[in-house]
Amino acid sequence: MSPRPIGIDLFAGAGGMSLGFEQAGFDVVAAVEIDPVHCATHEFNFPHCKVLPKSVVGLTGAEIRIAAGIGTRQVDVVFGGAPCQGFSMIGQRILEDPRNALVRDFLRLVAELDAKHFVFENVKGLTLGKHRQFLDEFVTKADDLGYDVQLPWKVLDAAHFGVPQHRERLFLLGTKKGRTAPKYPAPWTQPADGRRKLKAELKRGPTVEDAIGDLPDADEFDALNRSDSVTGVKFAKPSNYAAELRCLTNEAWHFGYVRNWNPAVLTSSARTGHTDISKRRFAQTAGGQTEPISRFYKLAADGLSNTLRAGTDGARGAFTSPRPIHYMHNRCVTVREMARLHGYPDWFRFHETKWHGARQIGNSVPPPLARAVAAEIMVALGQVPTRPELPIHLGDPKLLSHTISEAAMKFEVPAPPSKRDRKSGARKRKQYEIEAERLRAV
Repeated sequence: MSPRPIGIDLFAGAGGMSLGFEQAGFDVVAAVEIDPVHCATHEFNFPHCKVLPKSVVGLTGAEIRIAAGIGTRQVDVVFGGAPCQGFSMIGQRILEDPRNALVRDFLRLVAELDAKHFVFENVKGLTLGKHRQFLDEFVTKADDLGYDVQLPWKVLDAAHFGVPQHRERLFLLGTKKGRTAPKYPAPWTQPADGRRKLKAELKRGPTVEDAIGDLPDADEFDALNRSDSVTGVKFAKPSNYAAELRCLTNEAWHFGYVRNWNPAVLTSSARTGHTDISKRRFAQTAGGQTEPISRFYKLAADGLSNTLRAGTDGARGAFTSPRPIHYMHNRCVTVREMARLHGYPDWFRFHETKWHGARQIGNSVPPPLARAVAAEIMVALGQVPTRPELPIHLGDPKLLSHTISEAAMKFEVPAPPSKRDRKSGARKRKQYEIEAERLRAV
């Protein structure tokens, strides 16, 4: 057993929050995620974390303890954010609506695990209009279960924490009554495009060019038409930000586990085919503007990325939100370039398909933002973070290529109801998302 404080990730996805908490000095011992493809990606990147491929609905704290192998050890923090698509604002008691079961079960599991702290993150929209009632009920329910929520709650922008992207998320910090409550993290950086007026002493955050300017152009490699990775590439001189994500600096790993990886391989970089007409339109669009036909946003080299989104759920067609246009190359950014704009290090891998990979990033909390919040939990615990002594190996790369059916078989969960193959990608994505939504409502 490691002496590091332990955390449990609910609604884990690919692991943005898991990574941020690990980098802050926590051992993430369990991750709960209903999507088996995301489970496979999480297992690859966090091979020592137990993945539970199921919904939180009906799951017990005792089951999580047994799976994680922690026995009666104190859980220091539970963190996660329920999918916002499931929220219902119908009725007078919002949290009693069955469609909001995921939020109720988040709080229930926090209490069953007797966690010292919890972190609940979600969309900024929950702070507006009628959704305020949802938050009021959340705070009351937490109080009933023995937890104080740090008020006023705060919306944090990832751009204030060293991420070259404007991404605002609501965070609720809960503390077991009688314990020291954490503070909300103070901003680290002034956004590169100056949209936010912050204190003058804040350093300027990284730009889009800082984030992805050293990466080779994926269109130069024919192999990336058939794969998401290629060897023998040359990287340009990195910015300080890019050097950290390539793990070239002494502090790049923070308080996380060093991974054994091959930095000479360019990963998560499958090419996207564009017509010559599209490429001409992309070239004619100025950075920071939206291309009028496709409605794709074009990145500005000296600015920040727009918010990277995952797209619609299965009930609305299972479409991925468009990736922005590269500031220099006449194409959409690759999954790796999205990851850089989100604060993921290069050793972190995503599903090999652009559809799954982009959704895994768009659904996640940027790791530097999660790390900032986690660091404040560490302070409230009164602990000093420590660096692990030994590196760890990443998981089996086959985990990153599983189809939905293969991932379901690997984790021994029910497969989607119909046959699937790579040629019917749109159909299989829609059917699986519908099934996932059905399971969430059970």
